[in-house]
Amino acid sequence: MTQAPATAAELAKLVGGQLEGCANACVRGMNTLEDAAHDEATFIVSEKYAAQWKRSNACVAVIEKSVACAVGDPSRRALIRVQHAELALATALQAFSLAPELPALGVHASAVIDSTATLGRDLRIGPLVVIERDARIGDRCVLHAGARIGAQVIMGADCRVHPNAVIRERCKLGARVVLNAGAVIGSDGFGYRPSADARSMIRIPHLGIVVLEDDVEIGANTCVDRAKFGATSIGAHTKIDNLCQVGHNCRIGRMTVIAGLTGISGSVRIGDGVQIGGNSGLAEHCVVGNDVRLAGGSGVTKDVPAGAIWAGYPAHDARSELRILAAIRKLPEWSRMFRRLKADPRNPS
Repeated sequence: MTQAPATAAELAKLVGGQLEGCANACVRGMNTLEDAAHDEATFIVSEKYAAQWKRSNACVAVIEKSVACAVGDPSRRALIRVQHAELALATALQAFSLAPELPALGVHASAVIDSTATLGRDLRIGPLVVIERDARIGDRCVLHAGARIGAQVIMGADCRVHPNAVIRERCKLGARVVLNAGAVIGSDGFGYRPSADARSMIRIPHLGIVVLEDDVEIGANTCVDRAKFGATSIGAHTKIDNLCQVGHNCRIGRMTVIAGLTGISGSVRIGDGVQIGGNSGLAEHCVVGNDVRLAGGSGVTKDVPAGAIWAGYPAHDARSELRILAAIRKLPEWSRMFRRLKADPRNPS
């Protein structure tokens, strides 16, 4: 882990920024403009927040180069100008982060590991972890308390499985995959059909698996269902937030981000570089092209072309949706005008 910077000059060097003002300003952490103390740094990404700099107690601000803002008192305050404040912030926060609590190196005495499982080197396996038959765990993986690894699961190196997360049988994980607490990978797909006499429901078995490629992260209490046939797959570097549902046989591309409470129905195809806002829903068999952006709360009922920006329910072009919302706000006024016109066509005003 990078050593935390102690001064504005050290912080500027860490994030590759241009320093203005007091190089020796003491920095002990990061905080918001509103809540920062006199020895904390903050960040400014737009003109909207630059106005708060004068009132902030922060001694240092990491600021986007394009934002106009003065240092103020250069004897005690500093600005660090960077090309991308959000990326610089990520670097700074990493340096100030506390080391994560990890299980001790080795296998906890309460862990239950099948004799046929293959364990890599330098593992950290916490209390009450279960590893079932023929599972293969890569080097340097960390399995926190209560994690359960199903039969014939394959995990690449440097994966982290947080407390009570479950990887069901035969699923495959690449390297550096992170499963947050309570995530379930490979749960059965949701498939039922009425019986011939229409008096009961027949469960459809799902014989496939889930494949998570390198550097995928799955949020807390998110579920990724196994495929009916083949694999439900999630591409490298894709990040899925908490409380999401990924249905059976979905295929999600690389570098895609999906915010919390999103539900993705079965057999949906999502391309690379897609951004999906929270509380969105995608109907089964929809295809979402590369680099699409879906606003929060979108309801996708048909295919979305590559590069599109959609919003609303049912989702469609975001600009059109904004015009519709603007028109809806005028409905009370138009309704009054209509009633007056109906009452007196010759004098509608």
